[in-house]
Amino acid sequence: MSALPERGESRRAANARKRISRRPSRLGLVAGATLKPDRVREADAGFPGLLKRAWRRAEQTDDLRSFVEVLLTLDGHVPADVQLRALSAAEEAALAALCGLSWRAPATAAPDDAAPGDGTSGDAEETVFSGEIALATSGRIVLRVPSAAPLKADGLVGGVRRVPWTRATLDAYREQLRRAEDRVARTVADCRGWLAEQGAEGRGELLEQAKEAALRTAPFVLYQQGRQYTNFRDHNTLTGKTLWPGHPDCALSSLQDLPLELWSDHDVQLVVCLTLLIRSAGPGRVEEANGTQLTVDHVAHMLERIRVGYNAALGRDQVPPAASATVADLHELAVSLRSHRGEVARQAQLYREIHGALMHKIEKVAGPCADLARAREDAVTARLTSRLPLSGDNLAELGEALAAAPGWLAAPHGDFATGLEALVYESAAAATEAFEADFAMSRGMRSLPDLITALREERWAEICDWEITRFFCCVVPDPSAARHFGDSAAALADAAWAMSSRMQYNSWHFIAGNLPKAPEVVDRDHFVPPTIPDVAFYSDQHHHGHVNNNVRFSIRSPQSVVVDGRRFNGFVDLRLLRCDGAPFGEQDLLAAHRVSAFTARATGLVAELAAAGEQIEVTAFDSPWHWSAVTGGADPATRAS
Repeated sequence: MSALPERGESRRAANARKRISRRPSRLGLVAGATLKPDRVREADAGFPGLLKRAWRRAEQTDDLRSFVEVLLTLDGHVPADVQLRALSAAEEAALAALCGLSWRAPATAAPDDAAPGDGTSGDAEETVFSGEIALATSGRIVLRVPSAAPLKADGLVGGVRRVPWTRATLDAYREQLRRAEDRVARTVADCRGWLAEQGAEGRGELLEQAKEAALRTAPFVLYQQGRQYTNFRDHNTLTGKTLWPGHPDCALSSLQDLPLELWSDHDVQLVVCLTLLIRSAGPGRVEEANGTQLTVDHVAHMLERIRVGYNAALGRDQVPPAASATVADLHELAVSLRSHRGEVARQAQLYREIHGALMHKIEKVAGPCADLARAREDAVTARLTSRLPLSGDNLAELGEALAAAPGWLAAPHGDFATGLEALVYESAAAATEAFEADFAMSRGMRSLPDLITALREERWAEICDWEITRFFCCVVPDPSAARHFGDSAAALADAAWAMSSRMQYNSWHFIAGNLPKAPEVVDRDHFVPPTIPDVAFYSDQHHHGHVNNNVRFSIRSPQSVVVDGRRFNGFVDLRLLRCDGAPFGEQDLLAAHRVSAFTARATGLVAELAAAGEQIEVTAFDSPWHWSAVTGGADPATRAS
């Protein structure tokens, strides 16, 4: 990010300021001056620890199928379907033959009498091959099949389980593998034919589209048989944080000038499947294939599930099924899904489930609000009407009251310099209570007048150069959340500020995605801004901040705001998190989305006031504010160190 100084500040002063800790408990001290960190994370915290526990739990099972089911779900932390679709063709055939487990229609799985390795029928038969099943450090199940080398201990979580194969198992495996090989051959030929029809120029455009999606999308890991494609931490093979666009190590960039006949079968399927996903909903759809084999039949399965959900929301069969499993017909379905997505969103709430252990996302269509959602909203409404100059029986009515008289948002209110600050705080505090959350937080931009001026003068480079301090995030923890931080109010304040700072970064990261594609905007690191809410399960696995601060279950509810005629997606949001206990559900998400819509409406009204010349700036929610709000103590800069 830019090292430009704040307004009126010299570069020397700016650099000196950056060397001072902003952690609430150490505010005013030189950063990095302590001899050791306050908290030391366990060596196997997060994902490594989960994998070890899952393997130990699997070893305690009595039969092979139960053993495999524990590994498929990582002991209840992810849907089994995701892991089943991560298997290579040979592994998928082996698991179907051994246990009768498959993500495909039951007719294609092994019949019971052909699965002697399931711990029931056929156990007394002679073993003709000794296979292996293990859990890789990536979280995937791996199997040794006939003709394959023994699994290597390096990269495995806890050893291997030897699995006897009988003659019946081998026969079932051969049949499953034959079907799989036929499927792959047909699919590859179809993909090559479809790509050939696009011509060299069309294929180049598809590659650029896929590279842009990889660059502007959160981390993902995809597989093509034994090959891994990722923009994540491992050896990167796609454009992302490590590989810049055009990097020779990027699998997509390396195809740019190659004739189609020299593309590998893996790369052919990669490009086709990425195209289908992106055409169905934009780059975000790629994350819905996270952790799975990126094959045409998997994509077809996903698109059909989405089609059924869309039609259910629309109340009619508006989107017809794909006429066949060919790429051309699936492409037509993908385009149709995208064209109807807006209509579906007007009829029902779209959202995503996020399964943090495998970073896998699933788009869902929410049902109607029920008693729990209404109870959550009622509790938030009650607090807001008791503390703000608003009246109404629900959040929509509070929004109407706010729109009728928005002037107080620009004036001091209570302990805050502006009514907007008071509204943001009270909304987050109400959400912490109403949703029984450990933390609630709401983010936004500090100076809407500055943004409006820059927009009117088309100073895109300046907006891109703004630091994260141009944004704010108000984090309100429940006092009882200190139990997750050594029962220390100071540690709780530090955690709240760490979350606040990260959310400021998120605002910084998204804002460029709303600007015209000027060169300085294109060159600036940013993601496509989020437009639908999500509910996450077991997010304390990979993200270091989530692991350190126990971010286990969460809801994110992004909202767009119109600023001087330009719509900014993901400009504000409400986030709720729980460090333990029960996960949030769909009804929680529906109510949370109404709370964030209320704060977004207030922000939009302030943007209108700012566009008319009102000077409004958010000055609260910095590090000293979080110290005082969480601990009730004085400014930490004034206390003895």
